[in-house]
Amino acid sequence: MKHLFGSRNFLIVLFGTLAVLPIFANQYTLFVSNLVMMYIILALGLNLLIGYAGQLAFANAAMFGIGAYGCGLLQVKLGMPFFVAAPGGAVIAMAVGTLMAFPALRLSGIYLALATLAFAQATQWAMLHWEAVTFGAGGFALEPLDFSPLPVSSAIGTFYMTWAVSLGLLLFASFAMRSRIGRAFVAMRDGEIAAEALGIDLLKYKAMAFAISGFYAGAAGALFVPILDFVSPESFDLFQMILHKSMVVVGGLGSIMGSVIGATLLVFLLEVLRDFKSTQEIAFGALLLGFVLFQPKGVVTFIRRWVPGWNEPLHYTDGTKQTKQAASTDEPVATEASEERT
Repeated sequence: MKHLFGSRNFLIVLFGTLAVLPIFANQYTLFVSNLVMMYIILALGLNLLIGYAGQLAFANAAMFGIGAYGCGLLQVKLGMPFFVAAPGGAVIAMAVGTLMAFPALRLSGIYLALATLAFAQATQWAMLHWEAVTFGAGGFALEPLDFSPLPVSSAIGTFYMTWAVSLGLLLFASFAMRSRIGRAFVAMRDGEIAAEALGIDLLKYKAMAFAISGFYAGAAGALFVPILDFVSPESFDLFQMILHKSMVVVGGLGSIMGSVIGATLLVFLLEVLRDFKSTQEIAFGALLLGFVLFQPKGVVTFIRRWVPGWNEPLHYTDGTKQTKQAASTDEPVATEASEERT
C-alpha cells in the first residue's frame, strides 16, 4: 500500500501522463501543461531558498524575468541560438542571485524580504524604462524554435524540452536536499548561530541557496521564452511573486512534493480565473493569507497524515502531534529534520 500510493508513484504518474499528453491534447492543453512544468521549477527554486534555507526573499519574479530577458536578448542582440542563450540566461540569473547572498548575511526576516522586494521592483523598472536594452514596455518577439532535423513542431519540441528540464531539476532538488547540502540548509534555517557552531559556513551555504534558487528561476524564464515567443515586463510583475509564494505556501514549505502539488493546483486555479483578471490578485492574496494563518504547513501535511509513503527526510513537522506525544510520554520528541541532521 505504501508503495502504491507513495509520492514516487505520484511523480511517475504525473510525468508519465505529461509524456504522452501531446498524442491526444490540443494546443491549449499543451500550453497549460507547459505552464505547470515551468511553475514547478519556479516553486522548487523558491522552496529551496525559503522553505529549506530559511531565507525570506521576494526576488523570485525578478530572477524569473532576468532569465527570460537574458535568454531573449542573447538571441536578439547577439544572434545566439536558443540552445546557447537559454543556459546563458539561467547562468545570468544564478550570478545575480548569488550576489544577493551578501546582504542576506546582515539582513534576515522582514528586513531581507523588504530589501529583495525593492530589488524586484528596481528590476521591473529597468525592464520598463531601459529601452535601449530591453525594448521597453512593448517587449519584443522571437522566432519559434526550430527543432530540425527532428521531425517535431515547435510546440511539441518545446513541450518535451520543458518536460525533460523540469524532471531533471526536480530530481536534482530531491537528491540535493537529501545530501549534506540539504542538512546544512535546514540547520541554517533552524538557527544560524547553532549552525555556525556546527561548523557550517553561512556565506557558502547562503550563496549556494541563492545561486540554486536563481538558477531555477532563470531556467524557468528561459523556458518561458519559447512557450510564448515573446518577452515583456508585465510577465514578471509583483503578481508573479505573489503567485510563486502562494504555490510554495499552499503546497507546503520545506517540501519537494509540496512544490509540485502547489504549482499544479495553482496553475489550474489561475486558468479557471483567467476570465476574471481583475480578481486574480485578490483571490491569490486571500489564498496566501488564509494558508499562512490557518494551514502554514500546506496541503502536503494532510496527504502525509492520511496517505502512507509521503514522508520526506527534511521538512517542517507537525508540531501539534509532537506536543501531544511529548505530553503523553514526558520525553523530548526529535523532529524528523533534526534526526536527519544528526
